[in-house]
Amino acid sequence: RSTPVIVNYRGGEARDYLQRSARWIKPSLAKAACVVVPSGFLEQVFAEYDIPTTIIPNIIDLDTFRPALHSGAGVREQFTLVITRNLEPIYGLETAIACVAKLKEKIPGVVLKIAGSGPQLSDLQKLALNLDVADQVVFLGRLDRPDIVALYQAGDMMLNPSLVDNMPNSVLEALACGLPVVSTDVGGVPFIVKNGETAMLVPPQNADAMAAAVVRLHGDTAIRERLRSAGLGMVQRFTWPVVRQQWLSVYASASAAA
Repeated sequence: RSTPVIVNYRGGEARDYLQRSARWIKPSLAKAACVVVPSGFLEQVFAEYDIPTTIIPNIIDLDTFRPALHSGAGVREQFTLVITRNLEPIYGLETAIACVAKLKEKIPGVVLKIAGSGPQLSDLQKLALNLDVADQVVFLGRLDRPDIVALYQAGDMMLNPSLVDNMPNSVLEALACGLPVVSTDVGGVPFIVKNGETAMLVPPQNADAMAAAVVRLHGDTAIRERLRSAGLGMVQRFTWPVVRQQWLSVYASASAAA
C-alpha cells in the first residue's frame, strides 16, 4: 500500500530468534523503512545477519524514578538488596539467592527483596529454604509502579542476575533512584553501563563473584557514592525529551523516503 513501515525489535533473545528465523524475516525487513532497536547489543546481533538498524534507547521517567528525598543518615539494621524481575529461568534468580547465602555471615542484616511473579516461585522458595536463607529472601510478588519506586528508594543495592538481557529498564530505574547496581555481564547490559564506572559487572551464574562485588561495595562508601553519582548522570540520556528527537528523526526520514 506504499505505506512506510518502521520495525521496532526489543527481544533480548534476538540471536537465537534470528538463528531460527532470519531467512524467513529478512525479505520483510528489507522492505521496512527502518529497523529500530534499543541497544548496541541488538545492533551488533542484527549486523551478524546483514540487517542494518538504528538505535533508539528505552525511556526512563525521571519524575517518577528518582532518589529518595531523605538523606539516609542514621544506622540501618538491614542491608537491603533489590531485584525487580519476573520469576523466570532467564533471569537467573537462583544465583542471587545463592549469593545471599554467601553474604549471610559477611553482612549482618542482609536481606534480598524480590519484586516479581512467575512460574519459578515455588522452586525459588525451596532453594532459599535449602540454603538456610528463607528469612533473608523476601518474595514481594508483582508490585505497581509507586511500590517499585518505594522499593528502590528504600534499598541499598540492586542485583540483576540475568542470563539473557537486552536493555533492562529495571537497571536504569534503579540507577535513576540512586541505587548502586551489581549485574551480570550479559547481552545488552555492558552496552548501557560500564564496569566500575556506572555499575559492577560479574559473570552470569557466578554467586561467588556477585557476592564479592556486593561485599566490596558494602565496605567502600566512596565507591558506592561514585557509582551512584555516575549512574544518576548516565540516565539523563534516556529521558523523553532526548529520545523524542531520535524518534522524530526516524519518522521524518521514513516519510521523506515514501
